[in-house]
Amino acid sequence: MDNTPRGFRLHLGIFGRRNVGKSSLLNALTRQKTSIVSDIAGTTTDPIEKPMELLPIGPVLFIDTAGIDDQGSLGQLRIQKTLQVFDRTDIGLLVVDVSRGNQSNDEIWGEFENQIVHELKKRKTPLLIVLNKVDLAPVPEDLIQKLQLWHLPFVKTSTKETSNSSGLLENDIIDIREALVQIVPDEYLTPPPIVSDLLDPNELAILVVPIDKEAPKGRLILPQVQTIRDILDGDQACLVVKENFLADVLKRCNPAPKLVITDSQAFHNVAKIVPNSIPLTSFSILFARQKGNLTTMVAGARTLGSLKPKSKVLIAESCSHHPINDDIGTEKIPRWLRKFVDDSLTIAHIQGHDFPTTTSELAQWDIVIHCGACMWNRREMLQRIARCVEAGVPITNYGLAIAFLNGILDRALQPFMQKNLH
Repeated sequence: MDNTPRGFRLHLGIFGRRNVGKSSLLNALTRQKTSIVSDIAGTTTDPIEKPMELLPIGPVLFIDTAGIDDQGSLGQLRIQKTLQVFDRTDIGLLVVDVSRGNQSNDEIWGEFENQIVHELKKRKTPLLIVLNKVDLAPVPEDLIQKLQLWHLPFVKTSTKETSNSSGLLENDIIDIREALVQIVPDEYLTPPPIVSDLLDPNELAILVVPIDKEAPKGRLILPQVQTIRDILDGDQACLVVKENFLADVLKRCNPAPKLVITDSQAFHNVAKIVPNSIPLTSFSILFARQKGNLTTMVAGARTLGSLKPKSKVLIAESCSHHPINDDIGTEKIPRWLRKFVDDSLTIAHIQGHDFPTTTSELAQWDIVIHCGACMWNRREMLQRIARCVEAGVPITNYGLAIAFLNGILDRALQPFMQKNLH
C-alpha cells in the first residue's frame, strides 16, 4: 500500500483554525509524529501530506493544513496554500476546539468554520466535523443542533488518557474511522476504469511505448503501468512494443488486436502504421476520461481550431518535475500550436497545484491544455474542469490536443464511440 500512487489514494484534508488540534488528529490517525504539535499558533505552515493505509477504506493521503485564521503577510500565504487543498480533497475533516470559549472567550464556531463548510459544500465534498477537546469543555447544545440541522456528521474526541502518545483516545480514533467509512464518495469506491471496459475478456490490446528520457532505465512511466494493470484486472491481454516494431507485430497478430494505445507524442507516426480497421487511441486520452470528463475535454480540443493569432494558451502540468530536453508540455505542444496558428500565440506554463483560483484569472486565457493528471486524484481534475467551465474557458488535455493538431481526433475517439462510453 505504501507504493500506491497518490492519484489512487483517497485524499483526506484536515482543516480548522490554528491550535484546534489538526496536527494531533493527523498524528493519532497515522500513529506517527507526522506533524509537529505545539501550543504556539501557526506551527503548521505548508500542507503536510502523509500516505498510509486506513482500514477498511484502503490507501489514503492525509493532508494537514495551516490554520484558516492565520495572520500577517506570511499567514495569508499559508491560507492560500490551504485553499488550494480544497480542490483535491475527497473528504474534509473540520476540527473544532470546543474548549476555545473557556480559554479566550472566543466563539467556538464562527466565520472561519463557515468558510470551510462553504468551500467544501461548493465542491460537493463530504465533510466530517471533529469536535475536539471535549474533556476540557462540554459541547454546546446549540452547536449540536446546528450541525444536525445542517446534516453535518460529527464525532467527539478527547485529549486525556491517551495510550498512543498522539493526544487522542483509541476509541476516538475508531469512531473517526467508522464515520469516514460512512461518507466515502462512491466515485472512490467505484472509480472509472482506464481501458478495461473498452475490451471484452480475453481480447488483446497493443501498447506503443516509446523509450525516451521521461522513462528512466528499468521502468515505465506511470500511465503505462496503470494501463497494463487495468487490462490485467479486466482479464484481458496486452503486448508492449516500441514504435519501430509496431508494423512487424501487427503483421504477426492473428486475429488482429482489438485496440492500439500509443503515447500521444507518437500519434502522427503510429496512425500511419495502424490500419483504420483497428481502433486507435492514446494513454492521455484514456486518462481524460478516467481522471476527468471526456466529453468536456473533447469539446475543448475542438476549439483549438478557433485559435487566432495572439490567442492566449495556458498549459498546465500536474507534476512539478524539471522539464527535460524537448519536453512535451514546455516544448513540443507549444511548437505544434505555433505551427498550427502562428508564432504570435501567447503560451504560459504552470506546474503542480498553482492553478488560477478565480474566474477573472482564468478568463484571460482562450484555452487550457492540461496533462493527463496521472499523479492526481480525480476530484482535483474535476474541480479544475468545473472552474474552467464556470469561467467560460475551454479545457482539454495533451492527448486530445495532439490528436486534433494531427487531424486524427475523431479516429482517436472511435474506441469510445464503439462502446458508447464518454
